[in-house]
Amino acid sequence: MELAAPRNTQFWLRLAGAAALITLTGCANEPRRTVDALRPVDSLVTPSREAAPVPIRMSPAEVAAAKARTFVGTPYRYGGTGPDGFDCSGLVYYSFLQAGVRVPRTSADQYRATRSVPLSDAHAGDLVFFRLEDKVSHVGIYLGNAKFVHAPSHGGTVRIESLDNEYFSRHLVRAGRLDLN
Repeated sequence: MELAAPRNTQFWLRLAGAAALITLTGCANEPRRTVDALRPVDSLVTPSREAAPVPIRMSPAEVAAAKARTFVGTPYRYGGTGPDGFDCSGLVYYSFLQAGVRVPRTSADQYRATRSVPLSDAHAGDLVFFRLEDKVSHVGIYLGNAKFVHAPSHGGTVRIESLDNEYFSRHLVRAGRLDLN
């Protein structure tokens, strides 16, 4: 006995759609075929090496700058060395400590521990020093693009500022780099 093929067009469309869906589902689970599939196995790079990201090496100063950014919004606290509150030099001290570098605790000692660099040559992690009275009394960590992070004053919070700001440009003494070698 011979079965007659159904003549219903909708039947054939549903069957074709189901076949396409099965094919697509199967393809999604199949590994991608590339030119490498045609090469001998020993000429292929192992997937773990191929997929490994290129490590980005940051200097300790760059790590300190990145750490300091994470404290934006933390309250100012006189004598504070974090992580619940900072004064300006305490933020520098704690951020560098988190990067594995011990720096002096006060802004005056941090100033003496750095060598002067032109602001145009400053890198992320360099320090920027300000004279707010008759002496260097404020410090921040340079982030790049004329931005720095600091713990400004009583009642404030750690924040990012611009050296283009008239107040900071007027009080800037210099940028300084710690010798971390």
